[in-house]
Amino acid sequence: MAVKTEMGLEDLFIDTLKDIYYAEKQIVKALPKMAKAAQDPSLKAGFEKHMGETEVHIERLEQVFEIIGKPARGKTCDAILGILEEGKSIMEDYKGTIALDAGLIAAAQAVEHYEMARYGTLRTWAEQLGYADAAKLLETTLLEERTTDQTLTKLAEAGGDNAKAA
Repeated sequence: MAVKTEMGLEDLFIDTLKDIYYAEKQIVKALPKMAKAAQDPSLKAGFEKHMGETEVHIERLEQVFEIIGKPARGKTCDAILGILEEGKSIMEDYKGTIALDAGLIAAAQAVEHYEMARYGTLRTWAEQLGYADAAKLLETTLLEERTTDQTLTKLAEAGGDNAKAA
């Protein structure tokens, strides 16, 4: 029977970093499809804007990998695959309906909340591990993800996408 070596916070940090790196790469592939499906021009523009931001998030993660001296590699993230699959189902099931944009917003917020959870955790761990520069990069992305989430909420409320669907 193999003896398991001791795993620490650094290992968990690296694994989680690989997880969000994979997730961001999947998100950047999904956003153009969501933008194309969106009926509200403001929502479409928001998805297109966030695609550019997500590309920057990927670059920042590559900088974090560089800071900790590890190659930038992803690790399959089943959570993001499930969340994105739900979004795909909404696009298929609600195509052409008044509820589509409300569903797209909900799907996008599920993605944002996952990202906020990951970036918040990674920022805290980076601080604890003494990676101050990495923590700053992760904090910047966390704040951008929060802003995107708030923008989606405003679109749902002010844009009336939720009301239209009701």
